[in-house]
Amino acid sequence: MAEKLIMKSNKTLRVILILTCFTFLSIGSWLLFSKTSLSSNQVEITKDQLTKSSENKPSPALTINSIRPTIRELPLTVSAYGDIAAWQEAVIGAEVNGLRINQVLVNVGDSVKKGQLLASFANEALLASLAQSEASLKEAQAQLQVANLNAQRARDLTATGALSQQEIDQLLSLEAVAVARVDIAKAIIHSQRIQLNYCKVISPDDGIISGRSASVGQVANVGMELFKLIRQSRIEWRAEVTSNDLTQIKIGSSVSLFAANGQKVQGHVRSLSPTVNQKTRNALVYVDLPTNSQFKSGMYANGEFNIGKLNAMVIPQQALVLRDGFQYVFVLADANDKNTKFRQIKVKQHKVKIGRRFDNLVEIAEGLSADQELVASGAAFLSDGDTVSVLPEPKVSN
Repeated sequence: MAEKLIMKSNKTLRVILILTCFTFLSIGSWLLFSKTSLSSNQVEITKDQLTKSSENKPSPALTINSIRPTIRELPLTVSAYGDIAAWQEAVIGAEVNGLRINQVLVNVGDSVKKGQLLASFANEALLASLAQSEASLKEAQAQLQVANLNAQRARDLTATGALSQQEIDQLLSLEAVAVARVDIAKAIIHSQRIQLNYCKVISPDDGIISGRSASVGQVANVGMELFKLIRQSRIEWRAEVTSNDLTQIKIGSSVSLFAANGQKVQGHVRSLSPTVNQKTRNALVYVDLPTNSQFKSGMYANGEFNIGKLNAMVIPQQALVLRDGFQYVFVLADANDKNTKFRQIKVKQHKVKIGRRFDNLVEIAEGLSADQELVASGAAFLSDGDTVSVLPEPKVSN
């Protein structure tokens, strides 16, 4: 009986132990499942918070450098347009009539010196005429000698009465006629020698041949144009300026001209026109240019007269944006905040009025103050209200 009670109690104890273990396993499983669900919910909440935070704080549209307007001393200029022309263009013409050109020694573009032979005419006919005139002179001189002897005899016989007064007067008049004939012959010879000199076409000055109409074999008439010469190789710019601008330009002022290849040529004002065109109300200003410049007579050029200097607020060209026909810059909204290393700042599109341009700088006439901070470059990719990341200003080492 006692053994049965012991066996029964042992069986009851095993059941209790089994139930206890099962209870603990159930509680552990429930706790593990609850903890896993809580962590998953927390992760989802954190993701939602990050999404909302990123929506409230947009990413920068561009990373930029910032600048501020600077004050520079810029030259005051007056712009103008005009023709390039020869300072003086000499026309070299024929001074003989009916003679043939037998040689031409220069062509267009050649540089010549004063007194240089340019062309020559065939002079055989003139040489023959000269020889004939020299022979006539000798004849006249011989007749003059006879007339002188007869006139001297008449003077000697005047007191004796051997000759009548009429005969004496006739001999004296023949002497005068003989003297006149000698003078005429000498004048003809002098004229023919001049004509011989005219057979050589000589340059009247140093310069450049700008035109040539002479050709070998051509028979010339007096006054016919043979060559054109740019005297001393000097050219000038004849600029047209308004009557208001004319009062600001002084003789001797420097002028900057711009050649077709982009080179800048310096000149100086030589003279101002004393009159103004009644139709255009413009006046001519004559500017001397260097002889070795890129310009040629007949070109059309633009230039600037330097009339002084003036302080102006300028910014680089790349900070400007052209939209809808107007000029804009992008201003940083909180330009004075420099606490963070990489500032993220909104920009505002700002309309400005520009003035003169000088190299890569542009004058700001209206719409900007010197303390405003601007987007230095890349503004064409921005819109009004965009957020940009501003790079820190480089540190200047001592």
